[in-house]
Amino acid sequence: MAPKLKTNYHTHSYLCGHAFGKTEDYVEKAISLEYEVLGFSDHTPYPFPNGYYDTIRMRPEMQKRYVDEILECREKYKGQIEIYIGYEAEYYPKHFSDLLDMLNRYTCDYIILGQHCLNNGYDGVSPSSATDDPKTLEQYVNQVCEAMRLGVFTYIAHPDLIHFTGPDEIYEQHMTDLIKASVETDTPLELNLRGIWNYSHYPNEKFFKIASKFDCKVIIGSDAHNPEALAFGWDIDKALSICDKYSLNLIDRVKLKKPVIKK
Repeated sequence: MAPKLKTNYHTHSYLCGHAFGKTEDYVEKAISLEYEVLGFSDHTPYPFPNGYYDTIRMRPEMQKRYVDEILECREKYKGQIEIYIGYEAEYYPKHFSDLLDMLNRYTCDYIILGQHCLNNGYDGVSPSSATDDPKTLEQYVNQVCEAMRLGVFTYIAHPDLIHFTGPDEIYEQHMTDLIKASVETDTPLELNLRGIWNYSHYPNEKFFKIASKFDCKVIIGSDAHNPEALAFGWDIDKALSICDKYSLNLIDRVKLKKPVIKK
C-alpha cells in the first residue's frame, strides 16, 4: 500500500471545464483517505481585456458558485477536515492587480502560481512546449521569480513545467536563480503528482537535483482533476523516491499567504 499524505493544496474543480467530479465528491474522498487538509485551487478566472477568454479556466461569472460550494462543504464537514479556498493563477503582469481585486471580492485563502504561459497569456508562449531557446527559459524564470517576490503566492505549482531541451548547464544556471528566489521568499516548490501519472516531462529530476543544493522547501501536490486522483498509488511512491534520492526538505503543510500586495 502506498504511503498516505495528510494534505493537498492543489485540487481542481469541474468549473474549469477540464476537471471532473462535484466539489463535495473531492471532500468526501479526502475524508475517506484520512486527509487533514484539502485546499481547492482551481484555475482562476482572469480579467482579460476585450472579452478575451481561454478555455483552461473558469469563467469570471462562475467564481461565486465556486466559492459558495466550497464554503458549504467547509461548514458541512467542519471538524472532519480543514478546507481552504484558493486558486491556481498565472502571473500576468499587465492584469495581475485586477486579478487580485477580482479574487478578493469573495473569500480567498491563498493562491498558488502555475505559470502555464508567458507574458500576459494571450501574447505569450507555453513553457510546457519543448524548446531549446535559452531566452524562453530565462523569461520563464524571470517571470516566476518576479511573481514570488510579490509575496502573494503560497507556493509554486510544478516549477519545473518549463520543457527546456537545451544544454544542462544553461538549465542549471537559470533554474538555480528560481530556486534561490524560493528560498529568499520562503515560497515552497511543488513536486507534482499529475506529471508523474501523466508521464509528462515533469517532475524533472534535473530540477530537484539542483534544488537539493539549497535549503528550499518542497511540497507534494496531487494536482487532482478528479476525486480519484487524491488516492495515491505508484505516483506517490515515485515522488517520495525523488525526495529520498536528493534528500529534499519535504513539508506537508504550508503557511497560507493572503493574496494582497503590501503597499
